[in-house]
Amino acid sequence: MTSAEVNIDERLAPLLREVSDPEIPVLSIMDMGVVREARLEGKTAYIKLTPTYSGCPAMDVMGVDIQRLLKKYGYDAKVELVLSPAWTTDWITPSGRASLEAYGIAVPLEPEADKAALTGSERIVKCTHCGSQNTRVVSAFGSTACKALFQCDDCLEPFDYFKCLK
Repeated sequence: MTSAEVNIDERLAPLLREVSDPEIPVLSIMDMGVVREARLEGKTAYIKLTPTYSGCPAMDVMGVDIQRLLKKYGYDAKVELVLSPAWTTDWITPSGRASLEAYGIAVPLEPEADKAALTGSERIVKCTHCGSQNTRVVSAFGSTACKALFQCDDCLEPFDYFKCLK
């Protein structure tokens, strides 16, 4: 399986869309792109998850949530974490990106632009409150390690920015 390929059984996909990312409850684990494989063998579902970063504490919660949900539908679930290929923000679905922005988390930029935004050399991250690009990085780490904290210099509101990971 290459980094862009996923193998999701069509019977499991709608069920897994019910599992929210515990750190960003408006996103399903499917929209985050962390589900890389979901297959059924009889009444056992085998799920492979790739964490957004290797130390992500939410993965344990996701695994338990998957097991609990699938049990409601009569399936046993075996959840496995896979670190390779590494997760990338490219795996966030378009609807996931829209949900992030509506929730107040700026969507990831391209890798080179991301570096410029995080070093403060370019003001290119759009404020999720007023839409201004007159924003600045306050801290390279926001509410979680995969996000940075920004502030808008027009409306003065702080907001998270989901760092671009490749």
